[in-house]
Amino acid sequence: MTCAICKRDNRADASFCDGCGRRLAGTNGSVPEGIKGPLDGIRVLDWTMWQFGPVSTMMLADMGAEVIKVESLDGDHARQFHRVSGAATVLPGGLNAYFESLNRQKTSIALDLKNPKGTEIMYQLARKSDVLIQNFRQGVAERLNLGYEDIHKQNPMLVYGSATGFGPKGPDSGKPAFAYTGEARSGSLWWAGPNDGKPYNLQSVADQIAGIILSYGVLGGLISRDKLGFGQRVDVSHLGSLMWLGGNRNGIALLSGNTPQRQDRTEARNVLWNSYKCKDDLWIAFSMNQSDRYWPDFCKAIERPDFLENEKFNEMNARADNREELIRLLDDIFVTKDREFWQNIMNETGGIIWAPVQDIWDLPDDPQVKLNNYIVDFDHDVLGKVKYLQTPVGYSDTPLSTRKSAPQHGEDTENILIDMLGYTWDDIASLQDEGVIL
Repeated sequence: MTCAICKRDNRADASFCDGCGRRLAGTNGSVPEGIKGPLDGIRVLDWTMWQFGPVSTMMLADMGAEVIKVESLDGDHARQFHRVSGAATVLPGGLNAYFESLNRQKTSIALDLKNPKGTEIMYQLARKSDVLIQNFRQGVAERLNLGYEDIHKQNPMLVYGSATGFGPKGPDSGKPAFAYTGEARSGSLWWAGPNDGKPYNLQSVADQIAGIILSYGVLGGLISRDKLGFGQRVDVSHLGSLMWLGGNRNGIALLSGNTPQRQDRTEARNVLWNSYKCKDDLWIAFSMNQSDRYWPDFCKAIERPDFLENEKFNEMNARADNREELIRLLDDIFVTKDREFWQNIMNETGGIIWAPVQDIWDLPDDPQVKLNNYIVDFDHDVLGKVKYLQTPVGYSDTPLSTRKSAPQHGEDTENILIDMLGYTWDDIASLQDEGVIL
C-alpha cells in the first residue's frame, strides 16, 4: 500500500507507513478502525499563546490531528489569566478556564527556545511534523531562528502558519496587537451595538475568527502539499480576518460607495428583522427579509389584521418610513404574553421565520445544540464532568471526537523527547540541569 504523504510502498496489511509513520488509508474506500477524525495522522506543532493561535490548533486537534503545544519554561500566559470580561476563570486544581477552553486535545512540551539546544529540539520536531503554527509578533520567530525560512530548511514539506495583528507586509507589520486593536483597525467596532456613535466592544471576536481563518488556511496548505509536493507559509491576521468577517456589509460598501448603517432595534427599517421583549422578560427574534411576503402571516399571528389595511404599514417602504411608530406598537403587543405563548403562535401560524434570543446557559439544553454535538460532555481528570464547545463541523465517516483535556505545563516533555525523538533518560537529566526543559 502506497503512503499518500511520503509515497513509500508498504505491505498490504499495514496500518501505518514504515517511512513517515502516518496512518495509511483503508482499501476500497473503507474507513480504518480507530480513526480520530479527518486529520488523523497529521502532526501539528502549536507554538502559540493567548487565543488567536490556540483556537486554530485546537480546531485541527478536534479534527483528529496530533497537536504538540510548545511552551516556554514559564508557560503560555493564558494559564495566568484570572478574569475575562468580568468572569473569573480560576478553576480547582490550579487550572484556568481560559486556557482549558482553548487547548484541549493537545500535549505539552516546555522548552527554552533561546537556548540552541531548545532550538535543535524544535528542528527535530519540525522534521517529524506536518504543520507548525506560531502567533508571535513579526520578527520574534526569525530572531530565534524559527522563522519560515529556518523551518523550511528543516522540512520543505511542512506547512508554516503565521498569525499576526496587521499582516506580514507594510509599515505596521511588526506592531504588537491583540483582538481589540484588530477589531478597531478593521472597522469592526462599528458593526454592533446601539446607534449612538460610539465603538462597541466585540469581546475578542477577532481572535476567534482569525483562528478559524488560520485553520482554514492550513488545511489549504496541507491539500496543496499533498497534490503539488511542497509546503509553504500561510499568513493570517486580525486585520484581514475581521475585514472578511464584515462580509456583505463591507462588500456592499466597496462596490456601491454606500455604507450599511448599524441600527438600534427601535430604528430597524424592517420590523420583521428585529427582536421583541415578551412579558417574561425573554426576547423573540424575527428574520424575514422579504417583509411583504411574510407580513400577512405575521399580522395574523399577532391578531392585528388592521395593519394590513393601514396605509402606514401595508407595504415595505411605508413600514420603513413609519418604523418607529410601528415598532412601539409591536413592543406593546409582544410584552402582553410570555415568549412560550408567542413561540407556539408562530409555529401554529406557519411560514414565519423566528428564533428565541438565547444566552449561553440556554444552549446546553437546546435540542439542536445537543443533537448536533455543538456542545459535548467530557469527564475531566481534575474537574470531573464538564462541557466543551466542539468545532461545529460534521463528517459522515470520520466524525470529530473530544479525547483529552488541556495539558499541564510541559507534562509531555519527557515522553515526546524519548518516544518521538529518541532521547535517553541521561539526555533528559542533562537538559533539565542546563535549563533547556522543565
